[in-house]
Amino acid sequence: MRRVVLVGATGVFGARLAERLAGWPKLELVLVARRIEQLEALRDRLVDAGATAEIAIARADRSRPAEIVALAPWAVIDAAGPFGVPDFDLPQAVVEAGAHWIDLADSRAYVAAFGPALDELARRNGVLAAACASSSPAITQAALARITEGWRSVTKASSVVSPAAQSTGLSLVQTVLAQAGQPVSCFTGGAWVRRPAWGGLRRIRIAGLGRRLAVLAETPDLDFLPLTAREEGLFFAAIEPPLLMALIWLAAWPVRLRLAPTLRPLAGMLRPLADLFTPLGSHRGGMAVFAEGEDAAGASRQARWSLVAERGAGPAIPSSPASAVLRALVDGRLTQTGAAPCVGLVSLDDILAELAPLPISTRIEAWSPDRGGLFARALGDGFERLPAIVRRVHGGEPATTTGRAVSSARGFGALMTRLVLGLPRPGRHVARVEIAPDGTGEVWTRRFGRGRFSSRLVTVEDDPGRFEERFGLATFRFSAIADARGFDWIQEGWRIGPLPLPGWLGPRIRARCFERDGTYRFRVVVAHPWLGVLLAYAGRLNVNSP
Repeated sequence: MRRVVLVGATGVFGARLAERLAGWPKLELVLVARRIEQLEALRDRLVDAGATAEIAIARADRSRPAEIVALAPWAVIDAAGPFGVPDFDLPQAVVEAGAHWIDLADSRAYVAAFGPALDELARRNGVLAAACASSSPAITQAALARITEGWRSVTKASSVVSPAAQSTGLSLVQTVLAQAGQPVSCFTGGAWVRRPAWGGLRRIRIAGLGRRLAVLAETPDLDFLPLTAREEGLFFAAIEPPLLMALIWLAAWPVRLRLAPTLRPLAGMLRPLADLFTPLGSHRGGMAVFAEGEDAAGASRQARWSLVAERGAGPAIPSSPASAVLRALVDGRLTQTGAAPCVGLVSLDDILAELAPLPISTRIEAWSPDRGGLFARALGDGFERLPAIVRRVHGGEPATTTGRAVSSARGFGALMTRLVLGLPRPGRHVARVEIAPDGTGEVWTRRFGRGRFSSRLVTVEDDPGRFEERFGLATFRFSAIADARGFDWIQEGWRIGPLPLPGWLGPRIRARCFERDGTYRFRVVVAHPWLGVLLAYAGRLNVNSP
């Protein structure tokens, strides 16, 4: 029986970790915090949920290391902190006592000083001391290693964490405001430069969540990403809702302009404001890691790993590397001693296995940006899994298809759409679709009966996997998802000219290109929330020989 002491057990991350460890029959789990009432409530909840580990509680303060060491631990996991400054009194005491140490530190300064401060002591006592067993850099670095496996080189790498909108703890608000506007050393353009934290406002895509407003944030990733990427390695945070993200960005300007030394003293006042905005944000969170480089053959490659957490599962993610390391120690798979950041100690599969029971999904996408063909680039490696007839139509060469189509939309909205676009009346029609690549995109000309209309499709340069279709002033943005039969067009936004517009104001487009019975088929539905179905047609086409 291994005695594991969990410090900060009643906190946001500690409580999720306690729930996970309570299901390990090999453990004697000692829950530690400063308030005995909260500890008792947590213990009772774990026992009532069917805990198989032995559960004990102990009131102790991490600022008094002797209280933790007196519990005679085999391993200590610190989910409390603070980690803002390199204070190693507690981990040193634990390691000196011959126990393993794991923490969830996310402070760049703490992690940088951790190894030099503790490595010799940990080796001498035959134990492992692992820092930052959390989202950054444990998960992000494991994901980066996975998506760049076999590559010759990595030129750019970045990661983003976007928690769901939730009630915000005071310590998190203090951390964010302490960083906001402060100069941060980061690696970009092939050199180390100073940039303001919580600056550089931009939109970043997380597959499954869409584009979220994000800013540069200081975490250990800013030191670890450049070890792999030779030109750029950046970390971003995207807080929900976007309005709160924008307000933090604005609030950082007095610090950037040196009108104020720090925003941290405002934490107590601003925390209720942050909670006020919570209902406006998404309750789905996630993270992503993106890389650009060259594969083993020297061809350009882009790849992205994404994670999406549903139904409040997000707070369980940061502690998953800690339990993965602990499980490897308990099982005897991890025998390393010494002190080091939690990078490379366990694999991405090991970490994700800790989250298996939760509503959390992950995805890996890869693209070859130099490849010909708009859809070959947008679908990436998924393009090769498409049926041959679908690849032939969308492989980037000029294509002409002929066949029959059925139009079925009726009503005022459908009538107006037919008049504007020149579409035929509902019924069966002879169909002809011509696809003409023009160097930067493709022009599609569709003829159904006597009706004819055209559109232009282009890839989105800064957003791999996305493409846009333009009808005059209206532009619609899509992603494409492939399966064994074909691929779907997933609308993700629209605009008139350069002006982005909300989804509720405009039409929604659903389209699919696929194979059935050896022939190429398609179906398209365009509907408006006020006007109903504007356009609906489907058909089958034969690919004409060039």
